[in-house]
Amino acid sequence: MNVLVTGGAGYIGSHAAQRLLRDGHTVVVVDSLLRGHERAIDRIRPQSGGRLVFAKLDLNERAGIERLIREHGVATVMHFAALAAVGESVENPMLYYRNNTCAMVSLLEACLAAGVERFVFSSSCATYGVPPERMIPIPEHCPQCPISPYGETKLQGERILRDVAEACRRSGRDFSYAALRYFNVAGCDRSGLLGEDHTPETHLIPVVLQAALGRRDGVSVFGTDYPTPDGTCIRDYLHVEDLADAHVKVMEALRPGDERAYNLGIGTGYSVRQIIEAVREVTGADFKVREQARRPGDPPRLFADASRIHAELGWSARITDLREIIDSAWRWFRQNPKGYGG
Repeated sequence: MNVLVTGGAGYIGSHAAQRLLRDGHTVVVVDSLLRGHERAIDRIRPQSGGRLVFAKLDLNERAGIERLIREHGVATVMHFAALAAVGESVENPMLYYRNNTCAMVSLLEACLAAGVERFVFSSSCATYGVPPERMIPIPEHCPQCPISPYGETKLQGERILRDVAEACRRSGRDFSYAALRYFNVAGCDRSGLLGEDHTPETHLIPVVLQAALGRRDGVSVFGTDYPTPDGTCIRDYLHVEDLADAHVKVMEALRPGDERAYNLGIGTGYSVRQIIEAVREVTGADFKVREQARRPGDPPRLFADASRIHAELGWSARITDLREIIDSAWRWFRQNPKGYGG
């Protein structure tokens, strides 16, 4: 199959592109390189089985995206390209609406014009906002009430897809989509080829690993008085390889007219303190931990009920041990202390 992977030079997109190539697919990567890394593409290019095409394009370049889709006979789109820092979205919401919502509209216009029939969307648990305690672990029918512009852009993406699918159905066109609501994605390719490289880095596990490497002067814990066993926030950490596997299963399962939504997670949560202690165990390093006030918009507990995708597609996370997840990231950070830049 010929698959367009938007944001394929980024953390999650590059891992998905690698998996698709290993399965023998033709992968057309589109990335503006605003936050992605061309060196990630260079690393996966020699993968056997499939064929890789890379185009440096902004998704708002609608005509260029349509030409690319037509030229390579793209049948399916996996849409990862988006800005994804909650705090940044609060500080600069217009940046997020431009890059996440407007760009998705442009991409979908190109897809519809070129006859793409399957669309797999990178959504987020941020669409749920602060769920009721009685709905944790969080099922897909939990009310979607985002509390950040980032979460709002992801919910808008789902609604746009729903409306597009309805319009296609009325006009007799085949179009199917799935919205995959990720919880916290973590870890790195266990072969060591690909990893996580964000500037600035805001994800907890990489931040703590950078402290273990001495590249940060410590770790801040935002809030120690939450209603959780140790007072710190609890999150669900899904290994990036399992995430890529879920995308492939969903892509293969989509049939004309399908509209699907799945939570992707391991179904249990780890606290900030548990992450810090697990990093200390895996790395053998010690580092400063600073306790600070809560950040606005941080729910106390978020972890997934991922039973729907298991029941319908047989998918469940395989890499569920926290230390194994951290160890895969630790290997990457030790070998690439400056990320793809060194």
